[in-house]
Amino acid sequence: MTENTTQGTVELDAPWITQSDLPVTKYQIIDENGEYDADAVPDLDTQQFLDLYRWMLVEKRYAERMINLQRRGEMGTVGSSRGHEASIVGSGYALADDDYLLAMGRETSAMLMKGVSLRDILLFWRGIEDAQKYLAEQNCMIGISVGGYLPVVTGIGWGMNITDTDAVVTAHFGDGATSTGAFHEAVNFAGVLDAPAIFYCQNNQWAISTPFEKQTNADSIAQRAVGYGVHGIRVDGNDVLAVYHAMSEARELARQGNPVLFESLTYRTEGHSTSDDPTRYRDGEEVDQWKNRDPIERYESFLQSEGLWEEVDKQAMVEEVDAEFDAAIEAANDYGPRDVEELFAYLYEEMPPALESQLHELERSLRELDDLEEYIVRRPKG
Repeated sequence: MTENTTQGTVELDAPWITQSDLPVTKYQIIDENGEYDADAVPDLDTQQFLDLYRWMLVEKRYAERMINLQRRGEMGTVGSSRGHEASIVGSGYALADDDYLLAMGRETSAMLMKGVSLRDILLFWRGIEDAQKYLAEQNCMIGISVGGYLPVVTGIGWGMNITDTDAVVTAHFGDGATSTGAFHEAVNFAGVLDAPAIFYCQNNQWAISTPFEKQTNADSIAQRAVGYGVHGIRVDGNDVLAVYHAMSEARELARQGNPVLFESLTYRTEGHSTSDDPTRYRDGEEVDQWKNRDPIERYESFLQSEGLWEEVDKQAMVEEVDAEFDAAIEAANDYGPRDVEELFAYLYEEMPPALESQLHELERSLRELDDLEEYIVRRPKG
């Protein structure tokens, strides 16, 4: 797939936000070599530039810590966001407090920016149903289905039109979700309803084991916007400044009743989830090429060029993030005992014999585990 790159400050009617052309060019401020046009840099102050860097460290460290928890059996299957740091942070940093964010599960830092507790995110991945309620209180939701929650985005946007709010709704999803009917229905009706919605596709090149070029004959996801009569944007997802700038523009368009299909070109450097082995379907050379485009390292070169790196104490930042993660784990562990019957209670009005038998078996196994732990603790040493 041939790919062009443009650099520079743009207006709302620029080629990279269009209804009349086919957006296959990706918008970029900092290129793969760390070079950039100073006139294209968003008007942010020093603290905001540093905030973007810290949030990317949060995203990276969270992914590493979550995988460690899963390997120790303290967490269920999780999906790493390594490689997506700029895509997640740049988009989340452009949102306002009242905006809605429907995530696919990799957008931890964006949800934290919205005020979601890290404890509640950990509870979600442990299957504690209360977590969704806590996330909803911050206008956030995690939808694990592949694109199944996208029509909800249009519905929320429609409701915003009815209530005449200035907020927007955005949803994150992968390139695989764009191959589902729910995606087409959602974007199509968002255009019909002039919904203040941003459909944010993190095109990381792989829908689990299916490469992008085997999902569509289109050159880009953003160009599909033409068929729906909405705006299309295609951005270098490993350039946090370009993502932030483009998302800020997309948010303004959405507020004006112009839905946006936003394609963020990035790459997941690890597996789809901890239950996936990407070495079975992916070329190692391809992975290495994308690792050389690491979004955090690219942004570090920008901070150095701008004379801001001396303001960064990276080790102190990582230690601070780890301390926050440790506190969140402790809070999640202390979140009260859960009744195992919750695993079975909401499927049928009356529990069928087969499920009742499984429930009793689980309860018996847990009692035996408790007895074993008590024996180990009380057993004399030596």
